Amino acid sequence: MALSSRTLEPADRIYFMLAALIGGVLLVYFALVPFLGGNIAFHFYLMLWITMASAFNVAAGFAGYLPFGYVAFYGVGAFTTAILVKKAAVPIFLALPLAGVAGLVLALLFAPTLRLSGIYFGIVNLALAGVCRLTITNLPDWLTGGSFGLQLGSRAEPVHSFYVMMAVMVAALATILWLARSRLGKALRATRDDPDAADMMGVNVPRIRLYGWLISAAFPAICGGVEAWYTNVVDTETAFNTLTTAKTVIYAVAGGLGTVTGPVVGAVAMVWLDELIWRRFPLLNLLILGVATVALVLFLPRGIVGTLLRRKPQWRRYVP
Repeated sequence: MALSSRTLEPADRIYFMLAALIGGVLLVYFALVPFLGGNIAFHFYLMLWITMASAFNVAAGFAGYLPFGYVAFYGVGAFTTAILVKKAAVPIFLALPLAGVAGLVLALLFAPTLRLSGIYFGIVNLALAGVCRLTITNLPDWLTGGSFGLQLGSRAEPVHSFYVMMAVMVAALATILWLARSRLGKALRATRDDPDAADMMGVNVPRIRLYGWLISAAFPAICGGVEAWYTNVVDTETAFNTLTTAKTVIYAVAGGLGTVTGPVVGAVAMVWLDELIWRRFPLLNLLILGVATVALVLFLPRGIVGTLLRRKPQWRRYVP
């Protein structure tokens, strides 16, 4: 049944009303941050992690892959933006979409690994991320800046990049919201749960997996480009830092994979917790955050939203 004919059902009305409410609150809150004198840097990275965790959710929560080298898309997007802006004098608002295209191209190059599954896919993906980093490191210094990286000069515009990051976050959440109720999303879940059964039902498993993979690759690449614009500098140490993948995974899992709101809740909760711990215990920040993460996984293995839906399964029809 088409989505347009289902929107009048009570469950769908509640679903989209909740989605609109959550999205509206996020949009208004972030839009007012610069005007109310809020911490722009903190909220910029909060939006970045919401976007990263949500995009990762497509690969892990919907398609069932665990890309341990997820930072590769982020790093390629950052360097694509920096090279285009610094070396080719491409306007930033054209360079950012091209960074997303670079992420799609890289995803297509990685696509043959989609025939793998589980830990095998994760290990290979991590190795490919290392290959990407070494490749960029060994490119001519005049192109990538060598060990010093690239500086975008006077092009840093924190407020403008803040609102662009907000637009990217909204686009990512809208895409995931559509995916959750679309035929593509249902096909992705089917291939995740039982690819053989999905194939017998007429699902083109390789193509469906590729579509999900491409969606999950575009947004981190754009995030890398926007972050490069925001900080005004790009180097391989930060652009391909494995901590980026680690945080993305933790934030997505903390909220709950497979739902729209899970990665959002997880990112908000963990980023605020990280900030609170860093302010009060700067020397023990990583230790306390690690303990908190372990406790969360032990007591809420399905994440915050995932555990709530497991205890209240009747809410699955309403919670995005």
